[in-house]
Amino acid sequence: MNISYFISKRFSKARRNTKFVSVISSIAILGITIGVATLIIALSILNGFEKTLTKKITDFDSHIQVSSFTTELPNYSQSINFITNSLNSNLSSLNPYVSKLAIIGNRYRKEGVNVKGIKPSKKILGVSENIIYGSGNLNIKIALPPIIIGKKLADKLFVKLGDKVNLFALAKDKLPSAENPPNIKQFTVTGIYESGMAAFDDINVFTSIKDAQELFGFEDRINGIDIRVKDISKIDSLTEYLADNLRYPYFVRSIYQVHRNIFSWIELQKKPIPIILALIILVAVFNIIGTLLMMILEKTNSIGILKALGTRNKEIIMIFLLQGGFVASTGILAGNSLAFVLMFLQQKFNIITIPSSVYFMSTVPISMNIITFISVSLITLALALLASVIPSYIAAKTNPVKSLRFD
Repeated sequence: MNISYFISKRFSKARRNTKFVSVISSIAILGITIGVATLIIALSILNGFEKTLTKKITDFDSHIQVSSFTTELPNYSQSINFITNSLNSNLSSLNPYVSKLAIIGNRYRKEGVNVKGIKPSKKILGVSENIIYGSGNLNIKIALPPIIIGKKLADKLFVKLGDKVNLFALAKDKLPSAENPPNIKQFTVTGIYESGMAAFDDINVFTSIKDAQELFGFEDRINGIDIRVKDISKIDSLTEYLADNLRYPYFVRSIYQVHRNIFSWIELQKKPIPIILALIILVAVFNIIGTLLMMILEKTNSIGILKALGTRNKEIIMIFLLQGGFVASTGILAGNSLAFVLMFLQQKFNIITIPSSVYFMSTVPISMNIITFISVSLITLALALLASVIPSYIAAKTNPVKSLRFD
């Protein structure tokens, strides 16, 4: 058995009988435990936010959006053929649409909304899976055209499934007047969805492209194309390619550009992580240094005896490095366990809720990744061992004569 390991093990057992040093060691382990658990949870929540928001947005919106700087897309049939041929095997789906702002209302109140008309045969991106009342099918044969609205908007308007709502849109994009009255069309609410993103549910309503064209006076024209690709990692390059080839008035944007504010917010949330990591490092460093220095004071006589018996300096250093490693390892294991338990409880019972109007979701998203646990543990252990070098070096430089006289 290695002499440094053997003596370090004996010191650890003897320390249990020394209450003061034992308390200091416990405080050091507790500090590392809380620090490691905090960092793992913080990173897991941020990863969860990023993955959940990205998934929600990509589910509810197209990967690439082709819209118009003017009111409509000219020669859109040719453009659709060009996009289809250009993206080829990368193309997952392509859906032309009509989308404009309008006012939705009933006898209770009125709200501004974004009306999006799509082909009834097409699945509404992300909405169909999140229908909580009614159906996401726009092919329903009823007296009035069907419309699908968000739950938050339905609550505002005090409407339920089967109720009638009116949509008001500008005629010829001009202010209403006696000569130019607004276009008004009545719809029946056939579906209510809840995405978990209150801001989305509040403003977006869906109907068939034909009814939207009638409402906005578009005849058979469109003003946008939704494109979904198979490989999300190629979104930026494909967006750039289409933007270079589809000239004015075509306006090509990726999902990351359309929702730049949300993705910038996600990146902003990551910026405090280095500060949190630095604070954890400081706590770990000072705790371990303090613990080892107290142990050195307690074991000064023992160090003197070991040096008198011929123990080399590097063996003395190794003894206290092992002591620091023991304290750090115990804290890291406890921190990993604590983080796992807390995150598991949150995922299972949703103990902490958040306002969806602020965070785009109602539950705290957590993405538990083994890489996060391992990376935080290794960084903390490496820094803890580095912090152990200072008191270990002090112990190795102790004068054996003075050590034996130390009381």
